[in-house]
Amino acid sequence: MRLSWGLLLLAVALALWGRAAAPCPAPCVCDNLHAHVLCLNGNLTAIPGAVPQLTKKLDLRGNSFMVIPVGAFLATPYLTHLDLQHCKVERLEEGAFRGLGRLLYLSLASNGIALLYQESLDGLSSLQHLSLEGNRIEEIQPGAFGHLGSLTVLDLRANALVYLPDMVFQGLQALQWLRLSHNALHVLGSEAFAALPTLRRLSLDHNELQALPGEALARLDGATRLDLGHNPITYVAEEALAMASLKHLFLDHAALQDVAPDAFTHSPQLRTLDLRKNHLRGLLPLAGAGGLARVSLAGNPLLCSCLLRPFHNWLARARVQAEGSCAAPPALRGRPLDSLRPPEMRCGRPRLPPRPPRPSEQPRVPSSSRQCPQGCTCSPDFHHGSCENRNLREIPGGFPRDTRLLDLRRNTFGTVPPGAFLGLKELVSLHLQSCSIRVLHPGALRGLESLIYLYLSDNHLSTLAGTTFEGAPRLAYLDLDHNAFTHLPAVAFQLLPNLISLHLQHNAIGEMVEGDLAGAQGLHWLYLTGNAIGRIAPTALAPAKMLEKLHLEGNHLTEVPTAALQGLLSLSELKLSRNPIKRVRDGAFLPLASSLQHLYLDNMGLEWISPSAFAGLGPKIRSLYLESNKMSNIPDMSNFTGLEILNLRDVPFHCDCQLLPLHRWIDKLNLHTGATCGSPQEAQGLKVKLSTTFQTCPGWGQVKARGASPDKAKAASKKKRSGKSPSRGFKKSRA
Repeated sequence: MRLSWGLLLLAVALALWGRAAAPCPAPCVCDNLHAHVLCLNGNLTAIPGAVPQLTKKLDLRGNSFMVIPVGAFLATPYLTHLDLQHCKVERLEEGAFRGLGRLLYLSLASNGIALLYQESLDGLSSLQHLSLEGNRIEEIQPGAFGHLGSLTVLDLRANALVYLPDMVFQGLQALQWLRLSHNALHVLGSEAFAALPTLRRLSLDHNELQALPGEALARLDGATRLDLGHNPITYVAEEALAMASLKHLFLDHAALQDVAPDAFTHSPQLRTLDLRKNHLRGLLPLAGAGGLARVSLAGNPLLCSCLLRPFHNWLARARVQAEGSCAAPPALRGRPLDSLRPPEMRCGRPRLPPRPPRPSEQPRVPSSSRQCPQGCTCSPDFHHGSCENRNLREIPGGFPRDTRLLDLRRNTFGTVPPGAFLGLKELVSLHLQSCSIRVLHPGALRGLESLIYLYLSDNHLSTLAGTTFEGAPRLAYLDLDHNAFTHLPAVAFQLLPNLISLHLQHNAIGEMVEGDLAGAQGLHWLYLTGNAIGRIAPTALAPAKMLEKLHLEGNHLTEVPTAALQGLLSLSELKLSRNPIKRVRDGAFLPLASSLQHLYLDNMGLEWISPSAFAGLGPKIRSLYLESNKMSNIPDMSNFTGLEILNLRDVPFHCDCQLLPLHRWIDKLNLHTGATCGSPQEAQGLKVKLSTTFQTCPGWGQVKARGASPDKAKAASKKKRSGKSPSRGFKKSRA
């Protein structure tokens, strides 16, 4: 009887698995044995709906989802690993990941996500590793991570963060490593790192911090490693760092001119201190760092005179290993510190320059009344006010004076009058999306001297006056997507010297002319997707010499705007997808030869690419998107040795002997390119790597498909044509 029940249960389980695992959506590959589904570089525009229910690992890299909708993965509740890298995702709808209570790993790296709302990551209670690296996240609303109690690693590298509000990481009770490198952080709330009891490592390197954020860091009692290198910090003040468990501190490649002797008195566990590549000419004994074992001073202009002798004596007395060498006087130049003898360190030179003035401490936020407009909600812990979707017709007043984030989305204001936000001097982020705004009056932002983020997308704005942004000089992120602009509101940027990111996607802009970006000298990211731009004047982009990202996909350009790219020596990402560009001429990207890393030329109907179109480009190129075009061949790209992504799907390659160099090249690449033959007929539909048509070409010689003999390559091609997969356990979609 017991055996019968066992057999019955086994039969039911097999039936359920068969039913759940039977479909394999196009163009995916399904490994039913390991419950793993791969849908790589498939040009999918929506999450596939026929993924086997019992799938545990779902790899969707290299598709085009744009938006992850509510409940997108409800049909796959057993997922433990989900990879959405390089999927052009711009928005996570609130509740997008509900139902994924078993998910352990989620990668959303290398997408276009700009904002994390409070419900964006809801439902991921078991998640342990979250990668958001390489997006354009400008702001994180407090509470965005509130339901991620199991998360141990949070990767926010290479985004566009300038400000971290108080309690922004609340809820991350198990977090061990927080990676914030390569952002633009220069404002941290004093409670930004509160409620992180298990954090062991914090990476803040490559940001814009001008002073050591001691008050915020003091909340991290358990952190043992802190990376602060590559920040413009000039001075570490007395008792600046109070981190009880800190063992390793990195302040390399900063702008340090002095370190106070008792700077680390309240970090008693400190063992290694990295001060490489700063501007230090000398130091006094670090008397407060009793446990220090190693100090690195390499690359500093050390003056090894008698003024350095106390520090040198302290190194010997405290048995601290020191790395570094003398820059002066000439007699000691190049001598390692540990080789010096005190009599050699003489004083015949002027004294060390005086210590630079210490940056003034930021004033504490004065206590303010906790009033809140009727119908709105105000959080004193987060300094957050919200009147979202309250059917308001006028901007409400009476918010607490220390409000830093104000959310007024989805109301019906129509206009924003002058002085609408007076009294909110500490406001950092203002949300006015979907408010039917037609007019933003001059002086509307008067008094918002701390404002960094302004969101005005999904309104009816068509023009802006020259004084529109008067009173908000620190504004860095401006979102004007989905409005009615027919040209860039150029005069409005004159009062925004700190503008970093400008969003003008999905407007009706027809051309870019000289002067459009006047005043935007500090602009790093310019987003113009989905306009009607047919012409860019040669000097239109010239003022934005620091531009790093330029998104022009979905416009009316008929040729690469080569002349307009002159002088953009920092541009690393160029998107020209979905423009009607039929031909790419010689040297089209030559102005970007020293900087370009990511190039998007997909879905354009490209018919011909000149053999010298990519002249000047080479090892710096990391990703190249050429899918869904019409050319039958592409230029030699053998010098693209740094490629990490190459998408050649849906290109009708003519697999004859002229394509042999491409065949050889992609055969050596350890990349999934998706390149298939469109002709001749006998090769149609075959992977370029596996096509046997090249075997009759002069010079074929010992060319092999992935190290196989020509006979094996032929067999692989035959198997491919028959629809059989060479990988045991995998099932390929028939579509």
